[in-house]
Amino acid sequence: MRKSLMRMTLRQLQVFNAVCVSRSYSRAAEVMSLTQPAVSLQIRQLEELVGQPLFDYVGKKLYLTDAADALRRASGDIFDRLESLDMQLSDLQGSLQGQLSLAVESSAKYFTPHLFAAFRRQYPDVGLQLTVVNRAQVIKRLSDNRDDLVIMSLVPDDMALEFFPFLNNPIVAVAPPEHPLCRAATLSMQDLERYALLVREAGSGTRKACEEFFQHKRVHFAQTVEVASLDAQKEGVAAGLGLALLPRHAVSLELATGVLRELPVEELPLYRSWCVVHARGKRLSPVAQAFFAFIRDERAQISALAERFSGSPRPQPSGS
Repeated sequence: MRKSLMRMTLRQLQVFNAVCVSRSYSRAAEVMSLTQPAVSLQIRQLEELVGQPLFDYVGKKLYLTDAADALRRASGDIFDRLESLDMQLSDLQGSLQGQLSLAVESSAKYFTPHLFAAFRRQYPDVGLQLTVVNRAQVIKRLSDNRDDLVIMSLVPDDMALEFFPFLNNPIVAVAPPEHPLCRAATLSMQDLERYALLVREAGSGTRKACEEFFQHKRVHFAQTVEVASLDAQKEGVAAGLGLALLPRHAVSLELATGVLRELPVEELPLYRSWCVVHARGKRLSPVAQAFFAFIRDERAQISALAERFSGSPRPQPSGS
C-alpha cells in the first residue's frame, strides 16, 4: 500500500536522481558521497512511499520503471522550482545569484570562457558549471534535461528545441607551416584531396559539418586519420600527420604564433552558427534567462569579442 508522498525527503530525491543519471547504485553512491547500502536504503524507502518498484534489472543493466519516469519528472520540477526560488530571493536582495549549468560542444570551449566572463561583468555573483562534450553527447544531455542551456552548432531538427544563433563558426583548413600547400596563393578543395586528413571521432559536430560539405563538393580524401579530440587534431597537424578542417576559434593561438597555417582554400571558410539551445517549454531559471537574454541582446559585443580572441587575417602564401 502506498504511503503519503509528503513524507518524501529532498535527500531521497537527490539520491534517486543520481541513480537515474548514473544507472548504477555504486556510481550514485560515489557521486553522493554515500555507501552503496545507504543508497539502497534510500531507494527502498522511496519505493515504499511510491508503492511501486522504481528500477528493474535486466541482465546487468538497470532500467527505470514507469513510476520512476513519473517521479523523475516531478522531482525535476521540484528542484527547478527551488533553484528558481533561491535565485528570485537573491534577486530581491539586489543581485542575481546562482549557478549556470552549461554544456558546450568541444569546439566551443575556446570562446565560452570569454563569453561567460563578459556575462559575469554584468552579474558578478553568478557561478558556472561547464561541461564540454561532443555533439552526440550534447544531444543526449538535451534529451535528459541535464543542463540549463547548451551551446552547439547544427541544431537537430527532429527535437522540440528553442534556439538562437548568435555567432559565426568559421571552419578553415590548416596545415603545418612547412607544408607545400602553404606556398600556394590560392587553392581548391580538390588540391587537398591527396593528403591525409585528420578527423574527429563519430559524434563530433565539426566532423558532421565537414562530411556534409565534402559530399556536397564531391571531395574524397585519399586517407583519413581519426583522432579522439580537437586538441589531438591540432597536435597531429603540427606534427605533420596530415591536414585538418577546424573551427578558427579553436586554432586562434596556433595561427597567431605560426604553429599552424590557414590554407587559402577558395571554398572556405565553411560557415556554421553557434546557437544557444534549450528544450522547448523548459522553465529557465533566472540565471539561465539572464544568460539567454545577454546572448540575444549583446550579439554585436559577442561578435567583437570573438574577433579579438580568434580573428585571423586571410592566409598569405609563404615564400618559395
